Amino acid sequence: MINAPFEKRATPTSRGAEPLSGLPVLVVEDERDLAEEIRLELQASGYQVRLSETVDDGLRAARAGVAALVIDRMLDGEDGLSIIESLRAEGNATPALVISALSSVDERINGLKAGGDDYLVKPFDIRELSARVAALLRRGGDSRVTRLQAGVLEMDLVERTVRCDGKLVDLLPREFTLLEYFMRRPGQVVTRAMLLEDVWNFKFMAQTNVVDVQIGNLRRKLDPADGKRFIVNIRAVGFKLYADT
Repeated sequence: MINAPFEKRATPTSRGAEPLSGLPVLVVEDERDLAEEIRLELQASGYQVRLSETVDDGLRAARAGVAALVIDRMLDGEDGLSIIESLRAEGNATPALVISALSSVDERINGLKAGGDDYLVKPFDIRELSARVAALLRRGGDSRVTRLQAGVLEMDLVERTVRCDGKLVDLLPREFTLLEYFMRRPGQVVTRAMLLEDVWNFKFMAQTNVVDVQIGNLRRKLDPADGKRFIVNIRAVGFKLYADT
């Protein structure tokens, strides 16, 4: 397991806990060390957490009412996707993040077809898992979207590909996540503080130019030769993605 080392975290804010409405995040994971690490990270972000180790126990806990699910694919020889399939068949739309060592595109597609809302491949940075749970809770109704489009920009969230005017764009993982954030908010002004918290999972205002550097990298890969820009600066405020570029 290769996860980010534990570090001193800021005091949890109401932003993390607000969407939960008193309900816990359910983590269904039979690897106890990983389950405990996930629990500590989510609790540090302000969430209540319940742990389960088996498909049967996880399904019972989910039916009792939870805010979100984090489910491992392989649970003592059983497929954790069966929990999601059962819930969806019952009309239960609780957002679900699937975690798995199975990394192929076909496996990610299987996870989404079973009713999962997101799919995170092991090994992962524990902070990314927390950020994805927060994103699921914030997105609500549109969390099942697997393709995004903003003007000539097209993003496939399953295959993790981006096309600009039909041409494939080679993005690094962080660049992909950053562009996804903008494409979910076309025409909306996005501040540096929003990006640091939601994309980098910083829970404090860091003195860093990482946002500007990554946006500069994105522009070099996306912007056409005629000088137009997809992501523009909004003076003294932040940035905005122009969907009609």
